[in-house]
Amino acid sequence: MARVVVLDYGSGNLRSAERALQRVGADVEVTSDHRAVLDADGLVVPGVGAYAACMEGLNAVKGGLLIGRRLAGGRPVLGICVGMQILFAHGIEHGVDTEGCGEWPGTVERLEAPIVPHMGWNTVQAPEGSGLFAGLDPDTRFYFVHSYGVRRWELEQSDALRAPLVTWSEHGGDRFVAAVENGPLWATQFHPEKSGDAGAHLLENWLKSFA
Repeated sequence: MARVVVLDYGSGNLRSAERALQRVGADVEVTSDHRAVLDADGLVVPGVGAYAACMEGLNAVKGGLLIGRRLAGGRPVLGICVGMQILFAHGIEHGVDTEGCGEWPGTVERLEAPIVPHMGWNTVQAPEGSGLFAGLDPDTRFYFVHSYGVRRWELEQSDALRAPLVTWSEHGGDRFVAAVENGPLWATQFHPEKSGDAGAHLLENWLKSFA
C-alpha cells in the first residue's frame, strides 16, 4: 500500500483528496510535518482560491522547499488545481504578480473566455504516451473550477532531457494547460477528487507510477 501525504498548508479540499486517495487504496495522511512529507511514497499538493494566498500558506510551511527536495530525489509529487498553478514561475491576479515555486516557467493568468469561471465537466486533449490518462477514453470528462490558468507552455525543448507531456483543454475558445507529466512531477488543473470514476482511475494511474 502506497503511503501518500496530502500537504496541509491551509488551502485545498484536504478531506475530499484524502477520501479519493483512500478509495483507490492509498494509505493517506494529511499533514505538513516535514519528515512525513519527505518520507512518503507520494505527495499531493492541493489548492483552491487565490494564487497569492496559496503561496503565502505554502511558504509558511516551507512547501516549496519540500517539493524541491522530493523532486531532487525523484520522489513523486502531484499538484491539483491551484496546487498545479503554484508550480509555475508566476501568478497574476488583479494586477498583482506573485512568485510561484518555479518548477516550470510560465505565468498563471485570467482565462480569456466569455464566461469565467470555467466551472463544470470538460474533456481534455492528452498526448500520446500519457501515463496519467492511460486507459481513459478520449471523451472522458473531468471536473474544473477555475478562473485562471496557464495559457502558454514556455518550457523550451531540450535534446538532453525528456520533454514533459502536456495535456490541454479549452473553455470559451481559450486554450489552457489541463495537466502536466514531467518525471516525478505530475499535476492537473481539474479536480480528480471531484471527477468520480474518471478521477479515481487517474489517481490509480498516479499510484501505479510509483507504488
